Order: sequence, then C-alpha cells, then structure tokens
Amino acid sequence: MSFAKLGLQPPLTQTLAELGYAAPTAVQQQAVPAVLAGRDVLAAAQTGTGKTAAFVLPLLQMLAATPAAGPAPRAVVLVPTRELAEQVLASCQRYGAGLPLRCYALYGGVSHGPQLTALREGVDLLVATPGRLIDLFGKGELRLREVRHVVLDEADRMLDLGFADDLATVFQALPRERQVLLFSATFADAVRALARARLRKPLSIEATPRNTAARTIRQWVVPVDKKRKPELFLFMWRDRGWQQVLVFVKTKLGADELAERLRGKGIAAEAIHGDRPQASRQAALAAFKAGTVAVLVATDVAARGLDIDGLPQVVNFDLPLQAEDYVHRIGRTGRAGAAGEAISFVCADEAPQLAAIESLLKKKLSRDEEPGFEPRHQLPATVAAVAAPSRRPPPLAKAGAGRGRTPGNWVGFDERPGGARRGRPGGAKSGRGGR
Repeated sequence: MSFAKLGLQPPLTQTLAELGYAAPTAVQQQAVPAVLAGRDVLAAAQTGTGKTAAFVLPLLQMLAATPAAGPAPRAVVLVPTRELAEQVLASCQRYGAGLPLRCYALYGGVSHGPQLTALREGVDLLVATPGRLIDLFGKGELRLREVRHVVLDEADRMLDLGFADDLATVFQALPRERQVLLFSATFADAVRALARARLRKPLSIEATPRNTAARTIRQWVVPVDKKRKPELFLFMWRDRGWQQVLVFVKTKLGADELAERLRGKGIAAEAIHGDRPQASRQAALAAFKAGTVAVLVATDVAARGLDIDGLPQVVNFDLPLQAEDYVHRIGRTGRAGAAGEAISFVCADEAPQLAAIESLLKKKLSRDEEPGFEPRHQLPATVAAVAAPSRRPPPLAKAGAGRGRTPGNWVGFDERPGGARRGRPGGAKSGRGGR
C-alpha cells in the first residue's frame, strides 16, 4: 500500500518519498484515513512503529487545506516531556517541509520570550506540555478558541506524571467541537477512562499487541546484588565491547552518581533528568546522538521522546516502579525493525517490579547470571501470571476540576462528562510552567 492510497496529497507524499518512506506502517494504514475522515481515534502501537507520523501527516494535510483565520493555533499536540515535544516538533517540520504551515513547541524550563514571539507571529500546529500551555493561557498570551484538533501523545505517561488535573483544565478551555486523538504504546485503565470521557465514538486501533515490546528486541535479566551494579556495568561494557548504551536509573541522584563514576573510569558519560536545565539536557542528548558521549544515564523523563537511530543497547540499571515504563524504556532500541538488546540488572528487592513487568508482558524474562557477579541475595522466583502491586496513576479529575485554581480569564467550552456545562470560573492562574 502507498501513502497516496491512504488519502495523503502530493505535497506530503513527495516529501515522504524524499525522506525514504516507502510504505505506511500498520498503525499509519489504520489511523491516517480515520483522522482525515474526522474520526476520534484511540490508537495503541509499539514505539518505533511510526505512530507520530500516523497523526502528524493527516493533521498537516487538514491544516493546509483550511487557511488560518488568525495567529491562534488550530491543532494542539499535548506531550508529557520536553524531549518528546522537541521530537514531535521535528517530525512536524520534516513532514511539512513542503507546506505553508508554522509548527512550534511550547514547554517549561526555558524563557517565555521566544515562545511569546512565536505565538504572536502565528502558529498552526502547537506541540506543548500541559503545564506551560496553561501558564501562558492564564496570562492571556495564548488563545485556544480556534483549536479543532487535539492529540494526546503518551497519555498514560502524562497521567503517571500527575497531569490528570491539567488535562481536565485544558479540555475545559477547548471548543466542544473538536477532534481528539490518543496515541500511546501502552494503555492503562486510567487512559481508557480518559478516552471514554473525552472521545466521541472513537475508532480503536491496536496495530500491535497491547503493552508489548518489539519482537526484534532481545530481553533478559542479570541477577546481581544492588551494590555491585556499577561494577557489573563496567565489566559488561568492556567484556561485550559496547559502544553506545542508554542506561535507565530510578533517581536523579543515581543518574548523576553513575555518570560521574563512569567518567572517572574514562568513559564519556552524561546524565539527563528533570533537575537539569533544558539546554543542558538537549546538549547531552545531541552529544549522545553524535557519538561523542558513549553512555547516557537517564531517569524516566527520557523513556519517551528519545528517537536514536540504531541504538544497540538499553540497560535497566534499576527497574522502573511502574511496569508500563519498562516497555517504553526498552522501546528506545529495536526501532523501525532493527535489532536491539534490553538488559536489566535486578537485585533481590526488585522482585515485585520484575513480577509486574513479566505479568504485563505475559512472559517470563530469561535470567542469565554473570560469572563472578552471582548475587549473595538470591533473586526470588516470580510468577508472571500474577502482577505484583505497582504504583498506579492518580485518579482522573472531573472536567474543569484542575487544582481548584483555574486562571481568572478562563473561558470554558467543554462540558463535564455526564453533567452541565461549566461557566466562567475565577481564581488565580496555574503556577506550573511545564515539565
């Protein structure tokens, strides 16, 4: 099947051909015609299967077909992290190179000045973290009355990061007549509840089995005592001849400490996490992509939004607290059909997290002890059929609930699910500036 048969017009199909896109992926084949037809969509697809293009391509075509009436955005893509905002923006600019459209990314951690300038000059498609969007809307710097298309990319991660209230507040400000698209690799119960409340008879797409990793990724566990994890990583780095590795840890302090330890051993390493300035995070990621940094140590802020061509290995130095994050972490390798490895260092007290991951994947991960690193504290056996308790996303707030502090200039268009339309609220503006 060709992209033209999906309903995409020559300006887009020509650009895709120049980029080397030969044929649409499974999620693109199902989603693109539905989005062009105006349907609400709830789509699940593994990372690296082209889900960003599945919503960006039809949005660009629809926006180009309808001239803008003013500078206000007509499409908004909400994402949980700054890195993902930049990645989605890059896709918009790449696919829309032949179209007279302006795309821009809005997120916290950077100066308001350039963002305000861009908004005043006009933006057709806006990629944003909810916090910064609410912040600028509350200051009267952003209009949402013209928005007709809304995308939630990685909605489960936004809920896990505590954006449930922000999402309710954003939807309260959007026009009631809008198209809503939810795309993610995993759909927890909270996301499906959000879909029921916000989407109108959505087309449900599952291009790949739910909550699974790509088959091209080889996954296994190395049992090891917690204190010996740094030593084990250094050994495997040299023994396996690794050249480029993305390492996930549990805490910001742990990321900094491991990166510093690796640098002390002569390995070019950098850490990225939520406490580092955005410019520093972008510089570290750019250096990793360029190959001048060999090891990038990250917290889960980087589990989504990192698109690194040909990344051979991902190491879970610590297991994530929530099983779904495991799928997103290892999805940084094995992208677009390439082979990859996902190695998890697991100590005895991480057995509950391992059990939850295996239950989500519906399979047991093989265990391969490294000679000389056999744990003194044995990793207990797990039963993949029974999920261990895991941290769940916060409950969804009712529409307009927010934090009880919606901006004083807020004009609501939405209705409470199952309730009456909300009027103009009062109160102070949101204090969150985005993640």
